[in-house]
Amino acid sequence: MLTLDGISKTFFPGTVNERTALDDVDLHLEQSEFVTVIGSNGAGKSTLLNVVSGSYRADTGTVTIDGHNVTKLNDHQRARYIGRVFQNPSAGTAPHMTIEENLAMAFERGQRRLLRKGVTRAKRADFREHLAVLEQGLEDRLKDWVGLLSGGQRQSLSLLMATFSQPDILLLDEHTAALDPQRAELVTRLTGELVEKQQLTTLMVTHNMEHALRLGSRLIMMHGGRIILDVSGEKKQSMTVPDLLAEFEKVKSEVSDRTLLQ
Repeated sequence: MLTLDGISKTFFPGTVNERTALDDVDLHLEQSEFVTVIGSNGAGKSTLLNVVSGSYRADTGTVTIDGHNVTKLNDHQRARYIGRVFQNPSAGTAPHMTIEENLAMAFERGQRRLLRKGVTRAKRADFREHLAVLEQGLEDRLKDWVGLLSGGQRQSLSLLMATFSQPDILLLDEHTAALDPQRAELVTRLTGELVEKQQLTTLMVTHNMEHALRLGSRLIMMHGGRIILDVSGEKKQSMTVPDLLAEFEKVKSEVSDRTLLQ
């Protein structure tokens, strides 16, 4: 469903601030695979998602989504394939539009723009049904401006909007990091339920190792712009946070030793 082949990205090349964010990254996600991504600051996690979404253009390599080479397409052109939830709850919604208007906009993503009534009675009933899943009473607030919602409510709505059109790829960029622990736990649970229900192919960046282990079918760890660990199946299921930390130190040391020998 998603293939990255030889992806490299360097910021400020040829200057004193040159930084390699991605270094010849290869990654393949099968249909319905849920991959969590962890790593230290500057490891390349968010850059990876930005290259997939088209927000950044890779220096080298190709990006393929559902058999389509999208390497040269920008983020607007890739929107038909991708749903995304950002770290900032304000980034995924339009605050001066109502809840139902935001959902109507998400519903139209990737479709031909035609003149028609924005929110019909049938759509409104469908919106209420989807909002009820969020367990926050938003199904009774369709006419409220999104700007009036709390951060947790907006992030839950962003998650729903991103999955509304059943995208080929769902990108989650530390989407619970700005929430308080209670709301973060709710959004995390909703994430697992929505992805499982719709069988979405998902790439989720997180700093929360417990969430990275609990969610998804596969975990990758990044360091220095490279994937240094890739675990799935029983190995992932049996791992604990201390196991993951130990693995990180071990693999990071091996990578550093190889770099010194080059």
